[in-house]
Amino acid sequence: MAKPKPAVRMRNVALPVEHGGWSFVLEPIVLGLLVAPSVAGVGLACAGLGAFLVRHPFKLALGDRRRGKRYPRTALAERFILLYGLIAALGFALALLLGDLALLIPLLLALPFIAIMLRYDAASQSRSLLPELAGPVGLAAFAPAIALADGWALAPALALWVILAARAAPAILYVRARLRLERGEPAPATPSTISHVAGLLAVLALALLDLAPALAVGALVVLLARAAYGLSPYRRPAKARTIGILEIGYGAMTVFAVAIGHWLGL
Repeated sequence: MAKPKPAVRMRNVALPVEHGGWSFVLEPIVLGLLVAPSVAGVGLACAGLGAFLVRHPFKLALGDRRRGKRYPRTALAERFILLYGLIAALGFALALLLGDLALLIPLLLALPFIAIMLRYDAASQSRSLLPELAGPVGLAAFAPAIALADGWALAPALALWVILAARAAPAILYVRARLRLERGEPAPATPSTISHVAGLLAVLALALLDLAPALAVGALVVLLARAAYGLSPYRRPAKARTIGILEIGYGAMTVFAVAIGHWLGL
């Protein structure tokens, strides 16, 4: 008797397994909509979410094709590719129709970062350091794009990108080092510390130029302090899930600090 084929779980095909990616795609979208709400911005948010979601089923379908196999999940993955691609295309069209065309500037500047991420995805090396850094930095471009769609000037809009990049890239280095320490492996704190200090100085410079709120500087100080403690001998041991949840919280803290700073001029 033939064995019954295992059922395909739709969630495993439709949604990415790395939960940290959700934070890095939602932070720029939420920040952009908080400080520059518009219908065009909502369109860009849909485009960003669609582009983010299409990555996982595309990787599954591409892997199956390379193996010369066609599983039940393959057809399902292809349907989700079409669905997410349609959402991204319609959202982007709405943004172009209703928003300022300057929104294209940060998206074009982000293309090299996205290209690096996709190149490593295609080689099944998405866990390498370079794509893990490039992906969040590229996705952060949606914040300035949403701001520009609402008519912001270029400089303060791009400052949003710098703030989010100063949050995302050091966070990647910190979490990678922290997880190694929790596994009992050696992990120097220097790369994480240098990146946090560099990000803090960059945001401080923007604040002095009146391109970023002072609360953004405060948020980066908090991130530096959490990295210094988290990689110190005095840290409290934590599971990977706990570390990930805390990082989502730190990301939300950064987004709302920047938004409140813009609202209140702080």
